[in-house]
Amino acid sequence: MAGSVSSRNPAVVLWLVLICCWTSHLLPIAQAIWLSLPSSGTKCVSEEIQNNVVILADYSVIDVVNVDEHPDVIPTISATVTSPYGNNLHHQENVTRGQFAFTTSEAGSYLACFWLDGNHQGGTRIAVSLDWRIGISAKDWESVARKEKIEGVELELRKLEGAVQSIHENLNYLKNREAEMREVSETTNARVARFSIMSLGVCIVVSILQLLYLKRFFRKKKLI
Repeated sequence: MAGSVSSRNPAVVLWLVLICCWTSHLLPIAQAIWLSLPSSGTKCVSEEIQNNVVILADYSVIDVVNVDEHPDVIPTISATVTSPYGNNLHHQENVTRGQFAFTTSEAGSYLACFWLDGNHQGGTRIAVSLDWRIGISAKDWESVARKEKIEGVELELRKLEGAVQSIHENLNYLKNREAEMREVSETTNARVARFSIMSLGVCIVVSILQLLYLKRFFRKKKLI
């Protein structure tokens, strides 16, 4: 298809290449996050992810700062990843690097936590690099290109197609979340309104009872 287009109008291919190069900046790009882990405590990263999304991540110790000056000691870390409902998706201990991969089965906030193993000196601080890839960024496009024998503009268009689909799914997810939040807000407002009316009714009844009691009291004392 690309060959027929180029033979008819070579400028079309040039424009497609320019568009692909420009829109490639709009694609989700995996970026490494640096976390500074203290000698005690946990550092966590959370990400709001919808259902049925592929997650790939690599983490490793990239820097060591030991105030006790033990250069020969290589600290290790522990890592855990939990789902929005608390299911344990990944757990590693005493490692300097690791990775995890899974497909989300729950929509919500996924939490990745890292901490320094307890068998190190109290002054040890390290930095951890977390390369978190989600959805279209986690797809192995080189394998797709080899399997389907595509390259160049066609491969870039396939990436754009995947990006558009991912954006469409994210918009649907946000739309559903917005509908859920609106329903919760309307339900809460209705409950608050009913509670306000009930509180006002109780206040009116109490005021009437107080008025009747005081009127009866004053009549009994022959003050009125």
